[in-house]
Amino acid sequence: MSAVLLALGSNLGDRRANLRAALAALEDAGITVQRTSFAWETPPVPADQPPFLNAAAAGATGLPPAELLAALKQIERALGRRPARRWGPRPIDLDILFYDSLRLDTPDLTIPHPRIAERAFVLAPLSEVWDGPLPVLGETALALLGRIGLQGARRVGPI
Repeated sequence: MSAVLLALGSNLGDRRANLRAALAALEDAGITVQRTSFAWETPPVPADQPPFLNAAAAGATGLPPAELLAALKQIERALGRRPARRWGPRPIDLDILFYDSLRLDTPDLTIPHPRIAERAFVLAPLSEVWDGPLPVLGETALALLGRIGLQGARRVGPI
């Protein structure tokens, strides 16, 4: 089994229900969720859309990275995500942040996820599910978050 850290986000429909449904679907897809963060409401980028609820999950899977990505994309489709503009509004967004200590850069998948260290909407929930230094990056999510600040992110309670 490989350790995985995942990011979840939603800014359309019942955002909290979308996050819950995604977590349940992860289990059905072969990802054992071991820890989940609280929900964090964050300003959207670009700003012409509703705010996001973001969360993070730490877990384990026997799926190799490409199959894990395919499983996450299938969950997104099942929960109503359709092709649309890049970084536009969506009912669910699932991203692989880390997969063990793997470094991977292919046309379809980059691990660790790019720009983690610049995104409070990733680091704030991630700090709740991973205590030590982040794989590959070697620093804690809290240390990275301390450098960039919360950027408008606020903790809003359980998923």
